Amino acid sequence: MQIGQAAKASGVTAKMIRHYEVIDLIPSATRQDSNYRSYSTTDVHRLKFIRRARDLGFPLNRIRELLTLWSDRNRCSSEVKAIAQAHIAELETKIEHMRDMAGALHGLADACEGDDRPECPIMDGLGGSSFQARLRNY
Repeated sequence: MQIGQAAKASGVTAKMIRHYEVIDLIPSATRQDSNYRSYSTTDVHRLKFIRRARDLGFPLNRIRELLTLWSDRNRCSSEVKAIAQAHIAELETKIEHMRDMAGALHGLADACEGDDRPECPIMDGLGGSSFQARLRNY
């Protein structure tokens, strides 16, 4: 199948498929006589794997590791689990930072009257050095 068909079947855009080829996340497609890329069902399956991993927020370096393990039938599931658990820990850290940011923004929004006057605690807070220092820690 051609790249457009592979994109539709996998849910990965043609642009991303070409990018994944360039960074060697997927093997380069075979070329037809017309020089069009040609993808197999195995290629599409690999693209679907990548898509699902991206949907779960895995970075490309971890996806590369997972793909290597996926194709290794002698792998230890403990290796796969360790990658997943490390990713979970990173996600939980990001979630906590986002909660902190939302809490800070809620505090600023609650302090704002939201009226016609120019005074605004949100603007003051965003311009304040203590607020900016807290955000840099994220």
